[in-house]
Amino acid sequence: MNVFRQRKPLYALFATLVLTLLLSACGNSQSGGDTNTVSNGKNCDNVAVLLPETATSERWENKDKPLLTAAIKNAVGKDPQFYNAEGQADKQQNQADTALTKGACILVVAPFDGQAAAAIVSKAKSRGVPVVAYDRLIQSPDLSYYVSFDNVKVGEIQGQYITEHYKDYIKGDNKNVVMINGGQTDNNAILFRQGALNKLQPLFDNNSLKKVYDQYTDAWDNDKARTEMDGALTAQGNNVQIAYVANDGMANSVIASLKAKKLNGKVLVTGQDATVAGLQNILLGDQMMTVYKAISKEAQATADIVKAIKEGTDTASITKGATTKLSDGNTAIPSILEEPVAIDKSNVSIVLNDNYVTKDDLCKGLPAGTGGIC
Repeated sequence: MNVFRQRKPLYALFATLVLTLLLSACGNSQSGGDTNTVSNGKNCDNVAVLLPETATSERWENKDKPLLTAAIKNAVGKDPQFYNAEGQADKQQNQADTALTKGACILVVAPFDGQAAAAIVSKAKSRGVPVVAYDRLIQSPDLSYYVSFDNVKVGEIQGQYITEHYKDYIKGDNKNVVMINGGQTDNNAILFRQGALNKLQPLFDNNSLKKVYDQYTDAWDNDKARTEMDGALTAQGNNVQIAYVANDGMANSVIASLKAKKLNGKVLVTGQDATVAGLQNILLGDQMMTVYKAISKEAQATADIVKAIKEGTDTASITKGATTKLSDGNTAIPSILEEPVAIDKSNVSIVLNDNYVTKDDLCKGLPAGTGGIC
């Protein structure tokens, strides 16, 4: 017993040493390895970016990824982890788990499914990891920030273009409008449609235009958009004058459907994203407008938020008091919403001057003199 009493201080010293080592390991785990340590993003340089897909829009890999990489690296001093869900909500959940396992202490998530991605936010919160929803809203009250464009305004820009130009395309009682919207799991698609109807509904109500088709397109699937347009044309005996289409990828498929009926250029077609294909369709006269969203501004705003989180500084000067309400109608998420711009044949030079696309890419494959640009 006397021997045990003499050794007791050694046991206590050993236990203290083990506890110190464990706490030290947890404190350093932010830069790698799985951890439950609550950091709230402060001093974080391990940022993970999760993008939604590659199939329906070229923007995610060709624009967002390089711009976010540069902006976030400049903000935290280190390249972010990058993942792409390839159009699968479950895959995005698994990628978020992987990112957290690799020590990510801030997540930037462009959700494939804004409802399903709430599980990502919940798990991240349990580990003290803030989540910034990028471009698309995540329906979670635990979301830290939302960076996007004014997406109702995007739809309003599209709808406003139709209100200003529809008379050039209708003839007598031939005034039929087809609405091909984006994927309903993307909150943006709902907002685009809402904005468009803000402008178009008065024309439907006074019978200036007639809505004959209005459909959300699962996962923004371009091939499905072609099928939808084929079906609408068949149902109306090819009597369609306006095609509200939510983005350029689907608009390209809608134009293919119109070409098969020799109606391209005769139907007003909208779009969004100012893709090379969309801009080429505008120069050729098959698509009448698109919406330009300066992704460089969106990426930089995201990096500004990430930097503020890392440094633990106030974000009020960045968000300027802007918020976005979730679908519950109550929860308001601090937000940065950049301004979208309407583009048609008259001002394609805007995207060229911003170096969003190059003239070589824009004019590749087009006849010399197309649109007065090539």
